[in-house]
Amino acid sequence: MSYVFNIQHYSLHDGPGIRTIIFLKGCPLHCRWCCNPESQKYEQEISYFENNCIGLSECGFCKNVLPNGAVKFPNDKAELDMDKCSKCLDCAKFCPSKAIKVEGQEYTVKQLIDIVERDSAFFSHGNGGLTVSGGEPLTHGDFLISLLKEAKKRRISTAIETCGYADYNVLFEAAEYLDTIMFDIKSVNDEKHTEFTGKSNKVILNNFERLCLDYPDIPKKVRTPVIPGFNDTAEDIKSIVNFLMNKPNVTYELLAYHSYGKGKYKALGREYPMGDLTLDKVKFTELNKISKS
Repeated sequence: MSYVFNIQHYSLHDGPGIRTIIFLKGCPLHCRWCCNPESQKYEQEISYFENNCIGLSECGFCKNVLPNGAVKFPNDKAELDMDKCSKCLDCAKFCPSKAIKVEGQEYTVKQLIDIVERDSAFFSHGNGGLTVSGGEPLTHGDFLISLLKEAKKRRISTAIETCGYADYNVLFEAAEYLDTIMFDIKSVNDEKHTEFTGKSNKVILNNFERLCLDYPDIPKKVRTPVIPGFNDTAEDIKSIVNFLMNKPNVTYELLAYHSYGKGKYKALGREYPMGDLTLDKVKFTELNKISKS
């Protein structure tokens, strides 16, 4: 079993055709701009969305459940202190408005494939199917490979979204059961990559080069999120374009930075690392032209 933090149906942007996306929980990278912070930890955790809270005057169930003063009601609405949270997860069970929720639910391979197969009527249009995302799905090793194998047994097209930071043996075996690979390359500058993601890019770049040699026929879509202050210069994008040059079956796409996940950090009791930074739209348009040159 593995923890899944989301299952998205009818996606049009995560592989060919209409797809069902399984988001596995846990990632070795901690990118400052991550829009799904609930994906980073491998264990379950609590999030709290204040706008959904009914308030002490109408509810107050969590007050009777949470120990150690982990919840207060300064303005009728609950206020959680994540530092005092005992991680028992009981508060989410008793919250009728779902203001408090558990991030991550355990699933077996069979449970997930059965869910995906319910959408199979939509997959015939444009080679749709299953996309496994995260977090980082490759760090789920045997579970991921079993999931992909079962999908192929049921004739479901498969794709993966990966940051590339994983044991190459897992990537090599997973590729046997993949029809499409979406691979993030955020920067070829190791120092900047380490500063902004917490990990060196050497494993990532090496894994991609080996993948191209071992599986030249698999379509690979390389994606770069353009992040202000990190990789938003012509030099940054040109260096990635040069790295990808002459590699087989590779397409390249830039993704514009956004801060849509900012509220999730607050819900998890964390600070949003990117602050109020925004991406210059004119600059992104120019970088997009470079990426296609």
